[in-house]
Order: sequence, then C-alpha cells, then structure tokens
Amino acid sequence: MIMLNNPNQGRPPVPGQMHPSHGEMAPYAPWYNAQGYGTPFEEDDDGINPLALLLYLLKYRWMIAILLGLGLVVGTMVTWMQTPQYRATAQMEIMVPAAKVFQDLELMSQSTDSRLYQTAREKLKSRSLAQRVVFELGLADNVKFIFPAPQFALSNIFARAFGYETSKNLEDFEPEQRERMAVGRLIGNLSVDLIRNTSLLAITYTDQNPLFASQIANQIAASYIDQGVDQTSETSDLARQFMQEQVVQIRQRLQDSEKALVNYAKQEGITVTGSEMSLIAANLQDINNALSKAVQERLDTGRLVQQIEAGRGASLPQVLESSGIQKLNERLAELSGVYQQKRSLLKPDFPEMRQLQAQMTELEKQVGEAVKVVTSSIRISHEEAKAKEADLRTKLAELEADQSAFQDKNIQYTILKRDVDSNRSQYESLIGKLNEVGVGSALKRESTVITDAAVPPGGPFSPRMSTNLAIALMLSMVLAAAIIYLLELLNNTFSNPDQIESELKLPVLGILPLVEDANMEQQLNEQQSALSEAYRSLRTSLQFTGTDGNPRSLLVTSSEPSEGKSTTSFKLAQDFASLGLRVLLIDADMRKPNLHAKFGTDNVVGLSNLLTNTVLKGDLKKIFRTTRFPNVTFVSAGTIPPNPPDLLSSPKMARLLQACNERYDIVIFDSPPVIGISDSPILARLVEGTLLVVSAHQVTRKGAAAALKRLKSVGANVFGATLSKFAINKFEYAYAYRYMSEGYYSLSDESGNAAAATAGKNHVHGSNPIETTRARMRRAGDFLRGRLNGD
Repeated sequence: MIMLNNPNQGRPPVPGQMHPSHGEMAPYAPWYNAQGYGTPFEEDDDGINPLALLLYLLKYRWMIAILLGLGLVVGTMVTWMQTPQYRATAQMEIMVPAAKVFQDLELMSQSTDSRLYQTAREKLKSRSLAQRVVFELGLADNVKFIFPAPQFALSNIFARAFGYETSKNLEDFEPEQRERMAVGRLIGNLSVDLIRNTSLLAITYTDQNPLFASQIANQIAASYIDQGVDQTSETSDLARQFMQEQVVQIRQRLQDSEKALVNYAKQEGITVTGSEMSLIAANLQDINNALSKAVQERLDTGRLVQQIEAGRGASLPQVLESSGIQKLNERLAELSGVYQQKRSLLKPDFPEMRQLQAQMTELEKQVGEAVKVVTSSIRISHEEAKAKEADLRTKLAELEADQSAFQDKNIQYTILKRDVDSNRSQYESLIGKLNEVGVGSALKRESTVITDAAVPPGGPFSPRMSTNLAIALMLSMVLAAAIIYLLELLNNTFSNPDQIESELKLPVLGILPLVEDANMEQQLNEQQSALSEAYRSLRTSLQFTGTDGNPRSLLVTSSEPSEGKSTTSFKLAQDFASLGLRVLLIDADMRKPNLHAKFGTDNVVGLSNLLTNTVLKGDLKKIFRTTRFPNVTFVSAGTIPPNPPDLLSSPKMARLLQACNERYDIVIFDSPPVIGISDSPILARLVEGTLLVVSAHQVTRKGAAAALKRLKSVGANVFGATLSKFAINKFEYAYAYRYMSEGYYSLSDESGNAAAATAGKNHVHGSNPIETTRARMRRAGDFLRGRLNGD
C-alpha cells in the first residue's frame, strides 16, 4: 500500500484512529487544519464575535452600501423638504421682593419661593400676554407671520431651487380670526425655561424669519414687564382709594362715639383723669395710700411710747442720737472722771470735791430734762398719728360710698368708652396702612429686568444636514441589520463548515468549492485545480477514519439529489487509486444511475444483475470493468430493478461486499439520497463507514439532520461530512477560507515546471505540497485574526 510521507505529521486524531504514540482511540475535536483549509476561528458563543460581524458586513456589503446610499439620499431630501428655523433667546431675571414696608419702616427680608418662577413662566406663556405682543408688533397684519411656509413639504425643495413663495390674501380673513391665528402661532413657537440654579428665565422663540425670532423674544420680555407695572399700579390705586373711603367713615364714627361719651359724663357728673380712672377712684386710691402711711406711723410711735412707759426712755434712738444730750453726757463723764481721780487724794467733804459733786448733779438734772423733752415729743407724735388715722378712715368710708354710686353709672360709660376705643383703633390702623401703601410705592423696586436681549441669529438651528444625514445613516444601518437578521433567520441551509459541526455534530472532513457545470470536467481532470486539491484533502482525511487507516468500504451518500455525491465518489476513487490502492467503485444507485456516464461506459449489466443472478460467470469482466484510471475498477448499477431495497438487503449483497473487500483495498459505494429512500440506510449497515455529502446553500438543515438521524438509527458509522458547492469567491462567514485558499488554488495558474520544481523542493525538505499549503493557511489565519484584533 502506497502512503504519503508522514501522513500523521501535524494532524490531530480523528474518530476511529489509533493514536500512534498512545495506542488508544482519540476523541473527536472540531478541526479544520487536517483538511488543509486553515486554522479554525474560536468563537465565543456567549458574546459578540467581531470576526462574525465583519464577515457579515462583507457578505452583505452591496446591500448595506445600497441602503446607506439610499439613507444619504433620503436624509438630503428630508433636509431640503424642511423649512429653515431660526431661534432667538432673551434672558430675564425674576427678582424676589427684597423688603416689605411696615408701620415703623423696618425692612424685613423674604425667602425665595419656586412658585414665583413657575408663576412668571406660565404668565409668559399666557394668551393675554401673547395678545399684547401681537398688538405691539402688529403681527395680526403681517402675512409672512400668519402664513409661514410649510414646515415639511415637497414644495420646499422647489421653493429653495427656484425661490418662489406662496402668498395669501389677508382680506380673506376677519381681524379676529387673524388675531387668533397670530396668537396661536406665537404660543406654539414659544418656550420659556428656568435656567438651573439661577433666577433667570430664558425666553426662546423659533421662527422661519430670524428678525421675527429676535423681535418677538424681546417684545415678550418687555410686554411682561409692562403688564406687571400696569397690574401693580392698578392694584395700588384701587387699594388707596378703598382705604381713603374707609378712613372717612371710621373718622365720622369715632367723632360720634366721643361726643356720646362726653355728653354722658357731663350728664352724670363723671370726671375722669387722664389715666382712664374716675376722680373718685383716684381719690380713693390716694386715701388708701395715706391711710397705710398713717397706720404705719401710729404703730411706730406706739412702740416708742411703750418703751418710754417701761422706763427705757433714755435708750430711745431719738435720745441717743440727740447732739445736746450727747454733749451733756460727755461733760458729765468728764467731771465724773476728775472726781474719781481726786477722790484718792481728797475727801468728799473737801470744798473742791463738793464743787465737783454739785456740777455733776446739775449736769444729771439737765440730761434728765432733755430726755423728758424728747419723750414728750414722741408721745405727742403718737397722739397725732392716732388722730390722723381716725380722720383718714372716716374719709375713706365716705369715698367708698361715693365709689359704689359711681360704679352704677360707670357701666354705660364703659360701653360708650369701648366704642370710642374701637373706632380709634380702626382709624389709626387705616391711617397706618394708607401711609404704608404710599411709602411702599415710593420704596418699591423693579421685580423683573431684562439681563440679555435677543439678537437675530446668524444661521438656522434646524434643519441640520449633518444631523439628518447621521440619523438617516443610523436608520439605514438599523434597517440593514434587521434585513440581515431576517435573511439569516430565514436561511435554513448550510453556508459554512461551522454550521455543519454545530447542527449535525459531525466533523467536516473536506470542503469542496463551487464549480460551474461547464468547468466541472476540466476541474476534475486538472490535478492542480481548486476542486482536485479539495478532493485530495478529503481523501487525506478519509485515510485516517478506518480501523486500520484507510476504510475498507465507504458509502458516499447525501440528503437530497444533486448534492455532488456521485462526483465525490468518482473523484475519491481516482485519488485513492493514485496512492497505489486497488479501488472498486460501485454505483449502488439502482434508481437513477449516472456514474457510468462519467466513465464513458454503458449500464447494460451491473450490480443489479449480480444480485439477481442474471449474469453468467463469463460475463463478470463486463461487470467489473477496468477503467482508464489506473487501479480503479468500476461496477455500474445495471438493469434498474423494481425492488432495489430487497436486493441490497439480501445475503448476496453481504457476500459480495466481503468478496470485494478481500480483493480490493477499498470499496466505494455511490448510493441514492437518504431522504425518502431506504437504499442508503441498508448499505450504511454493511460498509465500514459513511461519508455524508452536504451541499452549501441547497439542503436544509432539518433535511440533513433528518438524513443523519436515519443513518444512525440503523447503526451506521458516519465518519463525517464534506461541504460541497462552497462558494469560496464570495464574502461569507467563511471568508477566511477563501482568503487562505487563494494562494493554494492559484497553483493551477503556474506552469508545470514551476509546480514540479516546488514539489521537488518540498520533497527535499521532507514535506509535501499539502503540508506546505497548510502552513500557508495557518499563517493567513493568524494574520487575519491579528488584523481583526487590532494588533
């Protein structure tokens, strides 16, 4: 058996293959490098795959380009269909009243209230203010303001292109109707917003005329201030007039009540002091105060008299504090001292001593008389206090009687006086408020000022070509994404090898490029063509699927007709034979056989004749036909029988396969499609393995899955699948396959000598063209991933 140099070099293990070093079955893992179609791209199923997005863009590039072009056209048309709008803004400050005038002209600050700004904002947007602005600017008679150009219309394109304007006659509308139209348009284009963290209101007006925009914004602010001044003046005048009328009425009532009070006091003889007390009450209060003092004086003098009666008059404070008595006592004490001093020398009868005794006796007599004088005055004061107390008590009794009589008269007096007090309080309050209105008007500050007047805008703020084009491009991209998603959702066929692995859970053993029918024969015959290279890669993959390397028997089938299974069987037989293997190719499609046409033979006798014993032993050479391809023997389908499944399931078929396996190195069966026919499942049980041909963009995923399920249900050993009719010259998700295969397939354009030289060079270095191509494709895959990752 002829094998390639190092067939296992650089190849991952495949199902059913014994690992050369470990001697055990290696589990299958998805791979592409064994087919020579490049390194697989690892996809993150849980996130966004940038490579997949890029390849989708490349695949649908023309549709996306058309949609983006349409978006640009639509965005431009929409921009030209819109009337330019100009916007002007005036800023106005709303000042909270900083002070309030009270009766004593004290200034009291007030806190800021957000309701003040909201009220001002609503007033600025009110219809009454709009009517005032319309009147001030004469907008009801301005035809350009009342009848502006359409905001969005196809006629705007012609108006911009040719410069004509539609005009209407104001005489067709009543003045009231024009005013309503002007007010409605003004309110509709006006916006008032409070600038955050400030006391400023931004008055913004939008119009097709930049001059209108600035004039109206400024006039709204001015009219608001004038309206506030008018309302304040009117309110102040009304309040002042009302208070003046009330002052006149209250003044008259106060005068009448005072007259009634005075007349009643005269009539009843009631005299009041200036402190709201009657004269009797005032006298009664004075008598009470005097009586209290008299009682206190009597008690004080009474205590002194009691001390005198007890013989302690000399110790009274008045006596002790008397300066005359103090001098006499001092003289007496001096003489007594002299007397005692001389007594130690002289006898009492001595004249000098008698003289001193006489002086001392005289002084003591004088002191006694002085004390008696003081005590007598105290006794007199005590008697006077008692008499004064008695007189005051008598007078108090008289005043109390007079007061009792006065209280009866004072009831009506109090009622009249209360009316006087009430009228006087109202009068003073109204006078104060009237003065407050006058002073408050004089001290009042302006509550609203224009901080920034609006100026005519230099250009329109809408429409913006860049914004509209950006929105149009965004919508075009969204529409393109939706269409792509819908197309991919509706596309239930296979477009790349990854889908076969994910949907069918089969390894992709080969990828066969799409070739036109006119070029099919040329591609098959040309050994350096893309199709031939792909089939050789498929053959290489199949070399390691059997238990001993090459499978002894192989069934090539497909889900539906026209997927390329017959061509695959035909080309695999040639490629295996090129390795020196004895190959038997059997056309097992006894319903619509076509494989004999590829060998240029007839279909008179074949497999069906062998199974039905309708052929002689001498005619076996007519059934096992030697072809123009070395080492390839072909068995046609033969006469079409009425019951192909019965023939294929007969014991003769099993014995035939066993005999063929003993004579040939590999037996390849070309069978009918799986769907709807039982021939392929029967053959799949007999052969060592099955190759499922899946055509790109043709067979549905559910159809292929159903075919695979039917094969496995009968115990078939499906080696894997090959993707046929793969358009490598199109931008698909498998763009990397096309990119990496371009250099490989371009070998067909080289001269035979260059190809031979390259083959010889590869042989010298111990490799082959397939391995060299794999290296190229791996480098191309790494390069593409690096470019996508931004390296």
